[in-house]
Amino acid sequence: MSIGLIGRKVGMTQVFAEDGTLVPVSVVAVEPNTVTLLRTVERDGYTAVQVGAGTARRTTKPRAGQLKDLPRVRDVREFRVDDVSAYEVGQTLDVSLFEDGESVDVTGTSKGKGFAGTIKRHHFRRGPETHGSDSHRAPGSIGGGTYPGKVFRGTPMAGHLGHDRVTVKKATILRTDAERNLLLVKGPVPGPRNALVVVRKA
Repeated sequence: MSIGLIGRKVGMTQVFAEDGTLVPVSVVAVEPNTVTLLRTVERDGYTAVQVGAGTARRTTKPRAGQLKDLPRVRDVREFRVDDVSAYEVGQTLDVSLFEDGESVDVTGTSKGKGFAGTIKRHHFRRGPETHGSDSHRAPGSIGGGTYPGKVFRGTPMAGHLGHDRVTVKKATILRTDAERNLLLVKGPVPGPRNALVVVRKA
C-alpha cells in the first residue's frame, strides 16, 4: 500500500499534451493535508498514516482530543504503508507528493441517479415498439418456472443506481500545479463537482 492525498473534484477541462494532442483532464484541488496519527504494529496491529484535510466548524470531543494542537480537520482517511518512520504527526503533505506522468488510483463516490430501470442501469435492449407489443422497456423473464423455480441472487433488475464507492485505477497525472495546489488527472474521476476524492500512488 502507499500514501496518498485527500482532495476535492473541481470539474473537467482539457489541456494540450507535449505532442500537441488535446487531452481531457479532471481537476482535483488538494488542500494541504496534515498527518494526524501514525498507526504502529505494537499499538494497533498494523502500520498506517492517518491524514486529515479541510477545516471543520465543529468537531466531536474524541476527535478534538486526538487532534490536540493540530488543525481541526474536516475529512480524515488512513493509508496503509509498510513503514511510518518517514512521517511524523503534524507533517504537511501537498501535491509535491506526486510527479508529472505518475500513475495513481483515484477513489470517490459516484453520482447518485436514484431508482433506475434495467435499460439505464444494466444496458438492456428495449422491446419492439409496434405490432401490438406492450413490452417496450419491461425487463422480461427473470427465470424459469419449473427449473430452477426461483430467481438467482444478483439477477439484473431495476433498482438503485450510482452513489457507490468507485476507484479509477492507474490514471495518469498529466500536470501538477504547486502554486494553486491542483492535480490534473487524465480522464474522468468519480463524483460530482466538489466531491471528496482520495488520490493515492498506484
